Amino acid sequence: MKRFFACLSFFISMSTFAVTVQDSQGSFSIDYVPQRIVVLEYSFVDALAIVGVSPIGIADDKDPSRIASEIRELITPWESVGTRSQPSLEVISSLKPDLIIADYSRHQSVYKDLQKIAPTLILPSRRESYQGNLAAAAIIGKVLDKDDAMQARLAKHQEIMSEYAAQLPKGIEVQFGNAMEKYASLHPGKSYVGTLLQSLGFKAPPMLKNELSSVHTGLEQLLASNPEYLILGHYSSSDIANTWEKSPLWKALKAVRNDHVYHIYNPSIWSRSRGIIAAEIIAGQLVELLTSK
Repeated sequence: MKRFFACLSFFISMSTFAVTVQDSQGSFSIDYVPQRIVVLEYSFVDALAIVGVSPIGIADDKDPSRIASEIRELITPWESVGTRSQPSLEVISSLKPDLIIADYSRHQSVYKDLQKIAPTLILPSRRESYQGNLAAAAIIGKVLDKDDAMQARLAKHQEIMSEYAAQLPKGIEVQFGNAMEKYASLHPGKSYVGTLLQSLGFKAPPMLKNELSSVHTGLEQLLASNPEYLILGHYSSSDIANTWEKSPLWKALKAVRNDHVYHIYNPSIWSRSRGIIAAEIIAGQLVELLTSK
């Protein structure tokens, strides 16, 4: 009998739930609590994980390790639906989702196709600020009927980030970028990482302060920007940084002269994740990096 009433209560809650939110396409409404969710960006996995929801499908670029281990620990195994740039509509359809969460920057062109499979919530992730990603997480919480849990977690997040910020120097210029094979990909002032750094009390170098998307940069351009602190991400042991370090221009950088160059190995959490857990990991790494010397 108890089981009967528990099931009855579940179905009543399912039938009475309804919400309307504003996403990147306008008004999005849903009148049931979604149970089978496919997400097409890493930040959306993060948003589900922090309120105890596991997606059934993820555009994980066919590499589960790209989902941070701290996030993987919070969700159950999922089906890969391909890459974030070109998710497989066939695989998504086969999973019979009742909600798809897509990225406006990447998936606007296939939005109508996704809608034919399941209701599609489309939000900014790839080309969005830290604050914008927090707002997207709040919207996701409403759609999942997890608004209270999401608001509580966002409040906890602010406490965590404030504690990290209190341990970090203030007002210095910090530039993050990935060292690739032939260039560095710098994350500018209005990017996710750029705005996250500013929220912690750092300044963006003036040259890239108003840029949104990552900028491919050579050593000469890096010297023109000449940040006080430089954080370089490395995906391999052989990249452009190895060449730059042999150049006199490298030694002319303020960050090099003052021993303010820091290295992040396997920087996927900085470059791709863009979520709440990701931000906390980055802030923790910054404290470790900048207070260890």
